[in-house]
Amino acid sequence: MSASVLYDVPGPKAKARNRVYTVIGSLAVLGLIAFAVLRLSAKGQLEPEVWNIFNYAGVRNNIRDGVLTTLQVFAVAAVLSLALGVLLAVARLSDHRPIRWLATGFIELFRAVPLLITIYALWVVLLSYRESLGMDESQPQFWALVAGLTVYNGSVQAEVLRAGINSVPKGQGEAAYALGMSKTQVMTTVLIPQAIRAMLPTIISQLVVTLKDTSLGYIITFEELLYTARLMSTNIIVNGNDTYVPVIIVTGTIYVAMCLALSALANWIERRGRRAKTGISVAAAAEPVAATDAMDVNDATPDGPVRAKD
Repeated sequence: MSASVLYDVPGPKAKARNRVYTVIGSLAVLGLIAFAVLRLSAKGQLEPEVWNIFNYAGVRNNIRDGVLTTLQVFAVAAVLSLALGVLLAVARLSDHRPIRWLATGFIELFRAVPLLITIYALWVVLLSYRESLGMDESQPQFWALVAGLTVYNGSVQAEVLRAGINSVPKGQGEAAYALGMSKTQVMTTVLIPQAIRAMLPTIISQLVVTLKDTSLGYIITFEELLYTARLMSTNIIVNGNDTYVPVIIVTGTIYVAMCLALSALANWIERRGRRAKTGISVAAAAEPVAATDAMDVNDATPDGPVRAKD
């Protein structure tokens, strides 16, 4: 019987005990689900009239606008956070000590401060200077959310990219320097492309976090998907009951679908990158020349084989 250092293969008694625990745990989960369904049914949250609200065009339009607004914030924040992450990663690896210290301080600060506090503080600042900046009523919320997501996720992406750059074998950078390339050329053409490919799963995972964090916009009354769902569940009353449960279930399903779509896109990009043919193609090997063929070639020359002088 083989055994691992961290895990021993269970024996007959342990297997029977694990089966009992599995059955008990499954029954407990099913019991909780049944209890929740019964309570929701008693509150009237599972009545057909409650779920019929999604057949109205106004409700569907509100959900559509919330999804589009969420995707808009995510697109802008994702691009800016990746660009900021690259800049901070390069700055942390700089040979100039002040630049390296500033980048390190920026990253550690915004990684430590809760994202919600950052978004709220930026919102207050933008509201105070809204007229000076020429913003309308909704722009302070939008840019506060985008800026908060950018500085936080950019700091995290910077550490991810720095780890990817450090994982590249040092010999590649040394070979690039030996060819006369500058540090900027080495970073942009040798190190960063390999770091992005190596850390692509982690980068996409952080982008999924960015997509989910857009829901924090409801704190500053930005009309993204979660804020729209909150307004609908509060204002729509059916049979004297609110519609929190159906709206939350539908909204949660939409968030899960968007995150799964982003993860599927990441997996497709990763598979495509692995199949990509990069580098210098190697020529096919020629057929080996036999010794008799080589002698025939020498005999066929006009002067014959070259003889060494005495």
